[in-house]
Amino acid sequence: MQRIESRNDYLCARNRKARNLAMTTEELLKWDRTHLWHPYTSTVHPQQTYPVASAKGCVITLEDGRKLIDGMSSWWCAIHGYSHPTLTRAITEQAEELAHIMFGGFTHRPAVELGQLLVERILPEGIDRLFYSDSGSVSVEVALKMAIQYQLASGRAGHTHFATISRGYHGDTWHAMSVCDPITSMHSLFYGTLPVQYFAPQPTCAFGDEWDPEDLRPMRELVERHRDHLAGIIVEPIVQGAGGMYFYHPKYLEGLRALCDEYDLLLIFDEIATGFGRTGELLATYFTSIKPDIITIGKAMTGGYMTLACTATTREIADTICSGEAGCFMHGPTFMANPMACAVSKASIELLLSQDWRGKVGHIENQLREGLSPLQELSDVREVRCLGAIGVVEMKEPVEMEQLIPRFVEEGIWVRPFGKLVYLEPQFMAITDEQLGKLIGGLSRVLRACYR
Repeated sequence: MQRIESRNDYLCARNRKARNLAMTTEELLKWDRTHLWHPYTSTVHPQQTYPVASAKGCVITLEDGRKLIDGMSSWWCAIHGYSHPTLTRAITEQAEELAHIMFGGFTHRPAVELGQLLVERILPEGIDRLFYSDSGSVSVEVALKMAIQYQLASGRAGHTHFATISRGYHGDTWHAMSVCDPITSMHSLFYGTLPVQYFAPQPTCAFGDEWDPEDLRPMRELVERHRDHLAGIIVEPIVQGAGGMYFYHPKYLEGLRALCDEYDLLLIFDEIATGFGRTGELLATYFTSIKPDIITIGKAMTGGYMTLACTATTREIADTICSGEAGCFMHGPTFMANPMACAVSKASIELLLSQDWRGKVGHIENQLREGLSPLQELSDVREVRCLGAIGVVEMKEPVEMEQLIPRFVEEGIWVRPFGKLVYLEPQFMAITDEQLGKLIGGLSRVLRACYR
């Protein structure tokens, strides 16, 4: 009994402390290092983290008062800047009415109104059957399941694998990992345990280069070799994101469309990173004259406020799936179509479309190209490339994040490299010329100080 009482006394004392005495910044960081795992980090040798007190517009304020201009958009998504009053109002008003309700057996205005906006203003004509999910990775899982169920319902049992291109990235969940590059990606550790997929070489014709039809030949040969096992082809259109920030020719995608039509495969475009204006088009799909069978969107969809994604397809594909043995599509996330996420997404898209987003992105592209191109003269730099609101400096060797990030923070900017890439993806609807200039200048000074 004494031990129980002592334990209760301890818990009461701990709770009083929690209520009356907030952690110091040092205590917060210590607890974080001891208990919290961050993305792609070690618990044995944790990376340095920076405690954030607030974020407004393009400025992140740390607990020690330092201010950082954000060059990452929180990994593509915060396109309007942080704490935008229109988006904050949308989510708070929705929370007061309906924060969440299961989507099984119910519907609600935010889901329907968002869907109308996506179908009428964002997605290609005919892509009008929408399946909401919780994250980009899950939306890719949904797309792959759709393709397999479609093939099964079409009497093509055994067509359960996918073709894609090397150096792609489609997420961190199991099947999503399987269509990431098994050798060069961050998921190479799992090679041999993931579902078997088929990889063609990365296209060699870069965006803006002259198109060479021979660039499609390796994919054609791969498809012909595995035609009896393939359900579809999945790619990131135009921009390969976390797999290497490579920009390839739109004609390659048109060639994939022809291949899929020839061999009864579904063409899946993963637009999680490229959607909502980042590339200079609302979707990277619009750099082409074709449309895919399935599109995934997410990230910038909510302006960085909440996680939400969508897998969209055609009526014919949806109806075929639901006419198969299962009688429905076999997926259903608990937080599917969360009303707050749908409401803030609708507000974010309306805000985007109400402004000259194309002009803003074009202006940013010019500023990025002008500011970053001189870094090409460094012998350690392989290539500098820019497209839309994306600026990439590819090094010849992997960078030392632990060395570079503190230097960027000293410059008053937030830039988080990975692999061989040092890159900027600013909040293109919010950033000023002055702020972007500081991002480019700070990044350039650090690279010139650290590399030859």
